[in-house]
Amino acid sequence: MPCSPVQRLQTSLSDPLIALRSQIEQESHQILTQYCANEACLQHSKSARNLGHYLALRRHDLRQLQDQLAEAGLSSLGRCEAHVMYTLNRVINMLQRDVAAPIDPADLYGGPDYREGRRLLSDNTARLFGPPDAHRSTRIMVTLPSEAADDPRLVRDLMLRGMNCARINCAHDDHASWQCMVDNIVKARAETGADCAVLMDLAGQKIRTRLDPAAAKLHLHLDDRLLLARDLTTAPGGVAAVGCSHAQLIDSLHADQWAWFDDGKLGTIVDSIDEHGAWLHVVHCRPKGVKLRADKGINLPDTHIQLPCLTAKDLDDLDFVCRHADLVGFSFVQSRADMQTLIAELDQRHAAHLGIVAKIETRMAVKNLPEIILSALPRFRLGVMIARGDLAVELGGVRMAEIQEELLWLCEAAHVPVIWATQVLETLAKKGISSRPELTDAAMSGRAECVMLNKGPYILSAAGTLNSILVRMQDHQQKKRSHMRALHW
Repeated sequence: MPCSPVQRLQTSLSDPLIALRSQIEQESHQILTQYCANEACLQHSKSARNLGHYLALRRHDLRQLQDQLAEAGLSSLGRCEAHVMYTLNRVINMLQRDVAAPIDPADLYGGPDYREGRRLLSDNTARLFGPPDAHRSTRIMVTLPSEAADDPRLVRDLMLRGMNCARINCAHDDHASWQCMVDNIVKARAETGADCAVLMDLAGQKIRTRLDPAAAKLHLHLDDRLLLARDLTTAPGGVAAVGCSHAQLIDSLHADQWAWFDDGKLGTIVDSIDEHGAWLHVVHCRPKGVKLRADKGINLPDTHIQLPCLTAKDLDDLDFVCRHADLVGFSFVQSRADMQTLIAELDQRHAAHLGIVAKIETRMAVKNLPEIILSALPRFRLGVMIARGDLAVELGGVRMAEIQEELLWLCEAAHVPVIWATQVLETLAKKGISSRPELTDAAMSGRAECVMLNKGPYILSAAGTLNSILVRMQDHQQKKRSHMRALHW
């Protein structure tokens, strides 16, 4: 008897889905064996298993199959991040409901079902940052300026405008100032009744410029030559020369590699290396040139950099962080080995209570994100910060626009909360004027579990604006899902 059109559709879609399900089962185990640092992670974490399922799923190009599923009125698998095998099973069951015994919905290979997947992410977010506001689920993090040490009213007003997490950047100020900031946070909590976690960011191995004390800045233009000097005191006279906080890295450079300065404002390519250092050719800057100053960041995206993940300053600061913070920000983490180093230092300080925020700032960190997550997931509260400033320099702006989406998806699959950071409402915070593209970016930031604002003279206005945007947008968007609230035309 010939098959009906419905049966042909069922077969044409169910067969590739069943094959895909089998491949995910096999490949996910291999992926977890590769990435998991210990057996506990592999055997007992539903989040780890779901991440393995998602990574296996995304090895396949599913675009044509997705179109066919959508045309048939079924889930296209496009929003399955938090519950991969459950979604796949449900679609297969819908297709085979008249021709085969259904797959047991509980047969998830250790992964969560729909409700559990969403609950795990929500619970992990609450464990990291505390409970959400009554009218807003996405948290707001604010980097405290130095004035917050002496101005308790500023901290209180930030909480009243929606700050759920106060960030203290350990690259600035000192222990005494940080103590005053923490004291003001505690006082503001009591006055407002608001919950506010404390994140302290370790400075990390940021590579920075050094200048001759006699030169306040270098003015550089397109096609100029710049010497990245091993030692500024022995640099040839009459040339533009800049030093480096880690001069030993010069020996890791090679011709035709990129070197970026000051958050991408100045782009150079290595011409040659000699006894004086690396000779660079300026190929990217503003038409009127760039003023390069001391203590500005250097990014070497093409260079394999081998530096200790924690500096002596980080270790000293970590003693303070473990006593006073709720979360520690791990700057420039790049691998499982880096994460294990931090965890060992936390264990020495009996700081298992501390949550970890892995700051994804380099190409290597993007590549190693699964192992970074899985190395901490079994034992520690974990969040991931998408540090879009350094990432944009490392990856390029176009790739950055794409990769921030991929990072959101992978973290959702692991039920790990994400912090959307860098230049959110920056013009408003610094100049008091809102930029239309920044408002759109702030609206899109609500897909993360937390959004970070940097400091500025108008930070109170920026915090209030972000709060209003996030409250509005949560009625329309939750992660990749659009909500169809009634429109008011």
